[in-house]
Amino acid sequence: MEWSLESIREMVAGGMQSVRECEICAFSIAMCVLLLFMWYCYRVGREHGSSPLRGRYLVGPGRIGGVVGGFMSSDCRNRGKGKRGSMLEEQNGFAFCQSSECFRCTSAGESLNQRLYHSLQEYAKRYTWSGMGRVHKGVRDQGRYLNSRPTIQRPEVFFLPDLPSAPFFSREVQRHDVELLEQSFPALLAEFESIYHQPPARSGSSLPPGWKANNTPRGQWWTYYLVNQGTPLVLNVRRCPRAWRVLGQLRTFIANNVFGNACFSVLTPGALITEHYGPTNVRLRCHLGLRVPPSCELVVGGEPQCWSEGSCLLFDDSFLHRAFHEGNLEDGPRVVFMVDLWHPNVAAAERQALDYIFTPGRLEDKEGK
Repeated sequence: MEWSLESIREMVAGGMQSVRECEICAFSIAMCVLLLFMWYCYRVGREHGSSPLRGRYLVGPGRIGGVVGGFMSSDCRNRGKGKRGSMLEEQNGFAFCQSSECFRCTSAGESLNQRLYHSLQEYAKRYTWSGMGRVHKGVRDQGRYLNSRPTIQRPEVFFLPDLPSAPFFSREVQRHDVELLEQSFPALLAEFESIYHQPPARSGSSLPPGWKANNTPRGQWWTYYLVNQGTPLVLNVRRCPRAWRVLGQLRTFIANNVFGNACFSVLTPGALITEHYGPTNVRLRCHLGLRVPPSCELVVGGEPQCWSEGSCLLFDDSFLHRAFHEGNLEDGPRVVFMVDLWHPNVAAAERQALDYIFTPGRLEDKEGK
């Protein structure tokens, strides 16, 4: 082959043409991959939802009542019309309505275990089994876990095995959310004052709009829910825009499943909340003290703690716990802002699976099929 200037020019030109064609081909492939990825994200977003609270404000009218007191749904009250239904409307705390339609009232028996396992299988088919070891183990052996737990810790609905447990947790385990809540103390206190001093909702009732009375052996325990068992209460949310904004900024608030609640909680002097268990160990309950008079105490797993105004208290409510206010009338009520946060040792993949399995209404719908 003879080397000449002309031949070298032809070789260089051919090489540059090949590079340009490769660039066009590579660019086309990259665009196709990008479009496929965007389509996948769109489908996943539509099916599962991307933000805990985004779009939850405008809930349909059938969901406005949500769940009352964290335990009894409005549907339960509607199905139980009459004397029994009217009685339970004001007794929402840990006094269950005993309805098969209510998630919290459903016994943790074989039927619930089957529905949990079926939901987990659906999730794994749609997404993945990766990271589901503890969730699968918990769902598979749920009956044994719940029945064999020591009396000091016995969640009523779902127990996630191999999860570190203690009655109280350091504020450091959820530092961002704790600090955000404490920084919001003045705004939350002001919003509480605005809803607490409203005139009664109806004649013959001492409660302002949105407040519910819970069943206690003595004294009064009132709650004002913004999110109840994963369902926003729209009318209450509209009256508390600043509190709703704070919830939207929390990183670990349980907003997408039935274990998530957020409310203002009031204990009047002389009130006692008797010992009871929460539904699960996958959450930590956070109390931000808004008004804390003397002689108020929270006892979890036999360990007593006192609230402090402007400070958060983190505890695992799957432990046996009670609260009381033994102050005088002039001391005024004990007031806290309560939110449910994820246990810090529940992994992101497990949280996503639990959100899917315990989506409000999912397990009840399966029971009716």
